[in-house]
Amino acid sequence: MSVRNLRSAGIDITSVAEIAPGAPDSEVLGIARREQRILLTFDRDFGELIYRKAEPAPPGVVFLRFIPDGPGEAAAVVRDLLGRAEIRLLDRFTVVTRDEVRQRPLP
Repeated sequence: MSVRNLRSAGIDITSVAEIAPGAPDSEVLGIARREQRILLTFDRDFGELIYRKAEPAPPGVVFLRFIPDGPGEAAAVVRDLLGRAEIRLLDRFTVVTRDEVRQRPLP
């Protein structure tokens, strides 16, 4: 599981599946804001909520726009992002595909 992989790498991570399974997306945004966490998701709806519906954003969003080959792939991508000096995750909506990383400022 990606969460376990990230935790074993020393990354402080909260899993919504563990603390609020089935929570609606707006509640997930609220949890990320309250806990001051970067939201890691495979769900494109968060971009719509933040940019079109003007829901308050968490400190950052990372949208993995691919289906991982296994739980280790998502964790590896996150570790890679954290290790890249040119990538800033705070105050950014980051879209990651297998081929590129795009970022835009959060509102």
